[in-house]
Amino acid sequence: MNRCVPLLLIALMLLVPDAARAQDAGDPEVAALRASFDYGKYAEVMDRAGARIDRGGLDEDDLAELHKLAGLAAFNLGRTDDARRHLRALLRLDPDFSLDPFVVPPPAVSFFDTLKEDMDTELDFLRQERRLRKEREKAEAERRERERMEAEVQRRRAEELASQVTVRTVEKRNFLVNFVPFGAGQFQQGRTSLGIVFAATEGVLAVTSIISFFAYESLFEERTIDLDNVLNPDGRASVTVRFIPTSRARQRDAWQLLKLGSAAGFYAIYAVGVVDALYHHEDQVVRSTVEPRADAPPSESPPSSRVVRAAAPKTHARVGLYPTPGGLGAGLTLSF
Repeated sequence: MNRCVPLLLIALMLLVPDAARAQDAGDPEVAALRASFDYGKYAEVMDRAGARIDRGGLDEDDLAELHKLAGLAAFNLGRTDDARRHLRALLRLDPDFSLDPFVVPPPAVSFFDTLKEDMDTELDFLRQERRLRKEREKAEAERRERERMEAEVQRRRAEELASQVTVRTVEKRNFLVNFVPFGAGQFQQGRTSLGIVFAATEGVLAVTSIISFFAYESLFEERTIDLDNVLNPDGRASVTVRFIPTSRARQRDAWQLLKLGSAAGFYAIYAVGVVDALYHHEDQVVRSTVEPRADAPPSESPPSSRVVRAAAPKTHARVGLYPTPGGLGAGLTLSF
């Protein structure tokens, strides 16, 4: 138990200065008048509080405290007119103010409550005016905060723009590429999906037509026929005849139909691709991109400058034939 006493004293010594500092926050003369009031120096409190109020320069809380101290001091001295004047001023500053019945004597509390009832209409008006003032202050604070945020956003955007450069790429497109088969025009225009469709369809039809052609040609046979009584010194001659045997007539008709049909389909799809490429053709396309600006010496262009790059067309086509086991293959290579 004896050990706890020093600890309690130390704790009280630490808490008392903090409480005193909290109580003395604001005007120091207000704190001095509060102490004088606690000691019962009511006449001194009235005179000094009135003089301090007349000098002005007080915030709303200190002014309300001075009116409260002066009003209670006047009431304790029996000067009800002065008490009424100061307490009315207190209520005009804070219409919802109320006295603590555990600190203030009941007669003073009753006098104050009667005064509030007499000022009920005025206090309602003051409450409404105070509420409107707080709403205006809140709206003004929100507006200032919104303007501050917008200014911050503009500042950051300016910093981002200062650290970036707009790159404009000019791509020139070749008009003749639109007439190249296998979707070359669509690939040049950046419509890759449609270009793949045209390339795949035309490729299948072209390969089918080539295979049909060689299959049809493989049906032919050659035969040599000897002729008599011809106008030459020997009276004989021979002629080589190339024909398809009658037994292969069905194969001939099938391969011929497949060859002509695939060729017709190839040219039809090719024509559709050309028309589509011509419809969407543009001589040049400009693209703008924002890129981080590399560190450059002051002599170079400012951050707002724009770099223009010209992209030359890089479309190349290459056709090749190559042997395959039992036949011949063809290939078309496009590069962009």
